[in-house]
Amino acid sequence: MTTDLHQIGLVYTAYVIAAASPGPSNMAIMSMAMRQGRTAALVLAAGVVTGSLFWGVLAATGISALLARYAHVLVILKVLGGVYLLYLAVRAARSALTPDGTGSPSADHEKELRSALLYRRGLLLHLTNPKSVLAWIALMTLGLGPGATGPTVALILSGCATLSVTIFCGYAVMFSTRPMVKLYGRARRWIEGTLAAFFGIAGLRLLLSRS
Repeated sequence: MTTDLHQIGLVYTAYVIAAASPGPSNMAIMSMAMRQGRTAALVLAAGVVTGSLFWGVLAATGISALLARYAHVLVILKVLGGVYLLYLAVRAARSALTPDGTGSPSADHEKELRSALLYRRGLLLHLTNPKSVLAWIALMTLGLGPGATGPTVALILSGCATLSVTIFCGYAVMFSTRPMVKLYGRARRWIEGTLAAFFGIAGLRLLLSRS
């Protein structure tokens, strides 16, 4: 049992490092929080959390490891993920090029704010990221030994679920505070330009990577 707890602690630590590190999902949540407020960012974060736990459950059952053996599955995920990130880069670039004071919400922008679409956006960010599959396989390999029991798997998944909600929703809350919103108002075009570059580079790296 002591060994199991030690392994579970390692999994939790690795998950925190992976989930809290800057990435497309975190950057999207930060941007949404500063642009549209806490509620919209929390809905987006809920989609990200769901996507993460989806891969976690598949990794725990061994299905994701089976998928990873088939190269074409990861290639499809890479293409979908890369294209989606480039789409987000284009949206951010368009926002950055819009002069301050003329960015009144369009019908398309208002449509994006609907909860279902925001949730779907967060979900897609994780489901189309092959690195999420591989990360969860690594986490489960780290935490589950040959004699791993059902309770150990449950502890890993429930603990990572709690950490996922804490981290991603924490970003939503942190970046929707008044100082952050004011910062976005003063440097909107620079922030959106940075996001466009980040999403663009991430998308291209995903599309061009061989592994």
